[in-house]
Amino acid sequence: MTTLFDPIHIGRIAAASRIVMAPLTRNRAGAGGVPPEMAATYYAQRASAGLIVAEATQISAEAQGYIATCGIHTPEQVAGWRRVTDAVHAAGGKIALQLWHVGRISHVSLLGGNAPVSSTARTAAAQTFTLDGMVDVSAPRALRTDEMPRLVADFRHAARNAIAAGFDGIEVHAANGYLLDQFLRDSINDRTDAYGGSIANRCRVVVEIMQAVADEIGADRCGIRLSPVTPFNDAGLDSDTQGLFNHLMGQLAPMKLAFVHVIEGSTGGPRDFAPFDYDALRAIYKGSHPQGTWMLNNGYDRAMAIESVASGRADAIAFGKPFISNPDLVRRLREDAPLAVPDAATMFGGDAKGYIDYPTLDAAAP
Repeated sequence: MTTLFDPIHIGRIAAASRIVMAPLTRNRAGAGGVPPEMAATYYAQRASAGLIVAEATQISAEAQGYIATCGIHTPEQVAGWRRVTDAVHAAGGKIALQLWHVGRISHVSLLGGNAPVSSTARTAAAQTFTLDGMVDVSAPRALRTDEMPRLVADFRHAARNAIAAGFDGIEVHAANGYLLDQFLRDSINDRTDAYGGSIANRCRVVVEIMQAVADEIGADRCGIRLSPVTPFNDAGLDSDTQGLFNHLMGQLAPMKLAFVHVIEGSTGGPRDFAPFDYDALRAIYKGSHPQGTWMLNNGYDRAMAIESVASGRADAIAFGKPFISNPDLVRRLREDAPLAVPDAATMFGGDAKGYIDYPTLDAAAP
């Protein structure tokens, strides 16, 4: 019987276990969106994860939505991430980078006075983190049809840069009400061009991006993150959520992506927020790519994770917040040891406190 602690090949990535560190925004980037030097320590401390998916990282200057988040579109950012990947690899770990465009979840103060871009010109009922604290997001402008190839090219360039920075793979962020989710859902997307209207049209840019990154670095180094029903960032439910994501998976599965990472329910909230047949989505992916890794996330504890992998419902489980305060989470899960609770006050922004000072089991022992 397969267990949570067994090794697995996630595409070409040989992972030591099926325990994945989910991407976690920590708002500690330095000037120019460069990862701070202590990020190398932070990620190396967590290198026992089967795979680390590093924090959401903007693909371009236009893609930023919060202060002090990292990018992967300048030489300085690539060099900063190289320090991180070298440290993780030296510690025996594997690490992928999540590629991010926030779309309308941004503010003009973060974009040089420019409006955020989206599938729509409608403003989200959401807030973002700026130098002035939490503020309402700015009104977006809808991307023009002739800008869509540039958006696809930005993702391709970011994937190429991620490999140049030493990452073992990438994950495209198409979840949580950010730009690609803004195109997918008809609760947000009100376009009348080739990227709006029908389910096929609304899926078009995601399919184009995944094909572009797969062509650039190899499908066996690419994954995608989806959150079919989350209301996060004012992402209302689609009028046909199951049909939408079944169609999208039908388009993506033949690409043989290394993994699909699915947030079940409401991100960081109830897993049963809205009905959805995740097993049907998995069947579509596995039907075209039996060796692909089906990765689940949201509120998993040890027992749930063990059962999901043993039953075949998941190939891997991604843990988020537990990795913040438990750098040796894999060992703690294996030994059924107590888990430390993260300090909410140091979750976003700040310095080394609450970032690289959480002790391991051995260090915490009297």
